Amino acid sequence: MAMPLFVVQRHDASRLHFDFRLEVDGVLVSWAVPKGPSLDPREKRLAVKVEDHQLDYAHFEGRIGKGYGRGTVIVWDTGTYENLTTKNGAPLDMADAVAAGHVKVSLSGEKLTGAFALTRTAMGGDRRNWVLVKLDDAGADRQRRPPSTHDESVLSGRTNEDLEDEHEGRSTGDTDADAPGS
Repeated sequence: MAMPLFVVQRHDASRLHFDFRLEVDGVLVSWAVPKGPSLDPREKRLAVKVEDHQLDYAHFEGRIGKGYGRGTVIVWDTGTYENLTTKNGAPLDMADAVAAGHVKVSLSGEKLTGAFALTRTAMGGDRRNWVLVKLDDAGADRQRRPPSTHDESVLSGRTNEDLEDEHEGRSTGDTDADAPGS
């Protein structure tokens, strides 16, 4: 059985954020992380649960031209993950872990490696609010800040700015890419 996929997309919409997505039961379960994932175990990052996406969205790069999510999207990191979530010492299925509000995974990506935890907090009374934390392991790094220093796609090498520049250089016709399923 193949390892499930994770993807982090850098999405320059009305506000720049990172979409952290885990393959679970045939869809990408997704959180919007405003500051992007941190490699520093001391830092907690807000992760707002958003709607699930189709698996074919995992490799989407382009410009969303209309409506919700308008802006540019690149695949900032991708790879596979291992579910490390347990309950009472026994492994917990990912769908059950998400429903219970606590997920622990080990990522094998190009920019992100090692264990991360997502925990629902209902901060501010909103059940969509979770916290993303890097666990202290070999992938932890208290100095590097990849969301701000490594802004290129792991698939194409392009940045959100490159996509925007390409769009602005085109004719005035509507040439925006459609995200899968849109």
